Amino acid sequence: MNDSHLSEKAPAANRPEDVNTALFAQLVMQQSSMAMMLLGKTPHPASGQPVRDLEGAQLFIDQLEMLEVKTKGNLTPEETAILKQSLMSLRLAFVECVDAPPAPAPDPASAATPPGEAAAAAKPDAPAAAPSSVSGEEESRKKFTKKY
Repeated sequence: MNDSHLSEKAPAANRPEDVNTALFAQLVMQQSSMAMMLLGKTPHPASGQPVRDLEGAQLFIDQLEMLEVKTKGNLTPEETAILKQSLMSLRLAFVECVDAPPAPAPDPASAATPPGEAAAAAKPDAPAAAPSSVSGEEESRKKFTKKY
């Protein structure tokens, strides 16, 4: 059978040009998201804490700038707008991040310890509660075990 009439009525989302535009937009957004995360504007997905790595962010911005130069004249107006807008917001965020002093790093002991256990963690030389019938050797081993 000849299904040439189906290709004329194919949804616009299945056209190769539209698929490529969507993939290009996804690439730009992915690079932008990584740069924003490294600028500390969005939290790291694994830790939930902001990360500040200006060199890493600059690499992602440079990659988008390279895409802009290498694809000049070959992009649709929508693709050009996405790329230019992303670069503009990333450059502004980078300048803000460079001008702003780095946020103080949270104390790793207090961030990892629940509030109820903070007082116990503040006294590292206090012996753990051990039964009174434990020998000296067993007691010294128990002092150095971690309690979760």
